[in-house]
Amino acid sequence: QVHIIRPNPLLEGLASGSWVYFAHSYYVEPREDHTILATTEYGRPFASVVGDGACFGLQFHPEKSQQAGLSILRRFVALAGEGRSGP
Repeated sequence: QVHIIRPNPLLEGLASGSWVYFAHSYYVEPREDHTILATTEYGRPFASVVGDGACFGLQFHPEKSQQAGLSILRRFVALAGEGRSGP
């Protein structure tokens, strides 16, 4: 599950607590906490969505995450088409 901790246009319309598909247990630890947009709990909380300006990273597979993943992909395409980045 992804738990949104920082609002971002990429995650608009995505419910906090949405289930997504992870294929492994690897994760990164961002240098700056303000880049963490959502977390997931797997033994311990970790950053599962990060973003800084027009750069985003996901620790899961949106293409395999049903409606939650489609929502994120639609928002990404919309943001890219508008030439927008994050807040």
